[in-house]
Amino acid sequence: MFRLFLVPFIFLLVGLVVQETNGQYYKKVGNKIFPFSTIVVDQSGNGHFSTIQSAIDSIPFYNTNWVAIRVKAGIYRASPRRKSCDPTEQILHYIGRGLGKRKTIVEWYDPDGPERSPTFSILADNIHVRCMSFRNSYNNPINGNRKLRAVATTVSGDKVNFFRVAFYGYQDTLYDANGRHYYKLCTIQGAVDFIFGAGQSLFERCSISVIGGGFITAQGRESPNDTNGFVFKDCHIFGNANTYLGRPWRPYARVLFYKTNMTKIVEPSGWDSWSPDGREDLSTYAEYGNFGPGADTSKRVSWAKKLDLSTVENMANLNFINTPEEWINYQPF
Repeated sequence: MFRLFLVPFIFLLVGLVVQETNGQYYKKVGNKIFPFSTIVVDQSGNGHFSTIQSAIDSIPFYNTNWVAIRVKAGIYRASPRRKSCDPTEQILHYIGRGLGKRKTIVEWYDPDGPERSPTFSILADNIHVRCMSFRNSYNNPINGNRKLRAVATTVSGDKVNFFRVAFYGYQDTLYDANGRHYYKLCTIQGAVDFIFGAGQSLFERCSISVIGGGFITAQGRESPNDTNGFVFKDCHIFGNANTYLGRPWRPYARVLFYKTNMTKIVEPSGWDSWSPDGREDLSTYAEYGNFGPGADTSKRVSWAKKLDLSTVENMANLNFINTPEEWINYQPF
């Protein structure tokens, strides 16, 4: 079994070159991009480190090499984070790869709000995470706790990419705070405002799992000139309780659901105003091309927007988050 793994690994090194693009160093074989170096995390002691935090801390500030942190299977009970040391820092590292959403799990138990409770925090730029799960278990029904804000992941860095990652919680599961982010084939679970923040983010082919009555999004756009907003493209909304698609955390909240499968759990009115103050028209809540029993827009709130096709296509496009650098093209997958 060891030999079967080793042979293709050696083969991949043939023709390998070190390449630099936009100040970022990685290895390239043909058209494929690979990390410059790899760190292994294994709780059993068969890796470079036994905790994710130790692996993250080993990467120096101002690092310009893509570093892969490969996390072996297991439940890691910790709250790893990496802070940027100043606004100009470019930390380039590739978190994961885990062995799958159900095999590599990072868990924390804390209800202390979005700044202090996250199971996992990303405060630096240029991060790629794949094939693992982050869970804040405080609101798990078996604990019998009063439901409080308990964040599974905070994302404040720019140019952050998640692939086949799961986020589990109840209230405020995913704090998509700031920056440009791409979530593909991810699972986000929760009940109340469980995707919230002022990120400029595209959620593509993601599963939105509702486990209690509430609101999927609470978007935080504060100005009509802000470029941020949430776009859900080709997603699936399902669960065991009725839900609203969103409510505005800030007055100019912007959310688009595009070609998404909406089951009957979506409330007919679609959106909630949070606290009616006559400013509902400032928000941009839109739907386009959705399907399923929850996608009927005939009873939606009067202040839901009908965007023109050009605007919809611009938002539901990778360029919504990828320009001008086309940064996703230069992340080693």
